[in-house]
Amino acid sequence: MAGCVSNEKIIYLQNLEDNKVIAEGELISYDIPDYRLQYNDIIEVNVQTAEDMIKNGFNAQGGTSNNQRGNIGGQNGGDIYYMSGYTVDKMGNVRLPIVGNVFVKDKTVEEARLEIEEKLKVYVTSELYVTTKLGGIRYSALGEFRRPGKFVVLQDRMTIFEAIANAGDLSVVAKRDEILLIRQYPEGTRLHRINLIDRQVINSPFYFIQPNDQLYAEPMKVREVGAGENAAQSLSLIISAVTALALVLNLLNL
Repeated sequence: MAGCVSNEKIIYLQNLEDNKVIAEGELISYDIPDYRLQYNDIIEVNVQTAEDMIKNGFNAQGGTSNNQRGNIGGQNGGDIYYMSGYTVDKMGNVRLPIVGNVFVKDKTVEEARLEIEEKLKVYVTSELYVTTKLGGIRYSALGEFRRPGKFVVLQDRMTIFEAIANAGDLSVVAKRDEILLIRQYPEGTRLHRINLIDRQVINSPFYFIQPNDQLYAEPMKVREVGAGENAAQSLSLIISAVTALALVLNLLNL
């Protein structure tokens, strides 16, 4: 029975001892830093003049249609803007028609938009409307997830619990108190441990995931020894073991 997985090991967002209590209904504010573009990121750039907007409407978009984007994105991990977007190269540039290279590395999406707009004003005299977007949030879920894989979610912001839910939630034997987050930074890669059982996780800088994050969930010892994940499974294993032992003893006495 010691092999059972207790509720304390699988319930999310508990108020743990020695930690400040976060009451239900308490307002928690966030100061989320803007994501800064890195090598191999793909951005979509859409440019419209005043004449374009008058002729085609404010919502007219060039490139890949929304239906095509929906088919390209998803669990296969493909970036929805791979065919129509612009990739940040090793030098930190995106190469655009007419203007050529524009340096965007370490810039926010809004800063990249302003830089591209300034470059275009040299060639376009009419009023410009430039939009830039990332291809949603791309991340990977490995280990003890019910549906591990690579995902692209069409949102600008996403919590770690949304990312886990999108991967089918964690299995019963996943170590929820030791989730490994592998995050890319401009200077390199860092590994962080996250405790999803502790309610304080909502105050951590890792509550919101970023593009290119990787989540890895390790299994508990209960999986290694082959014990049951709950009382019913453990009891079934014990009965099977006792039955097998009784059969062996009976055969030895014959």
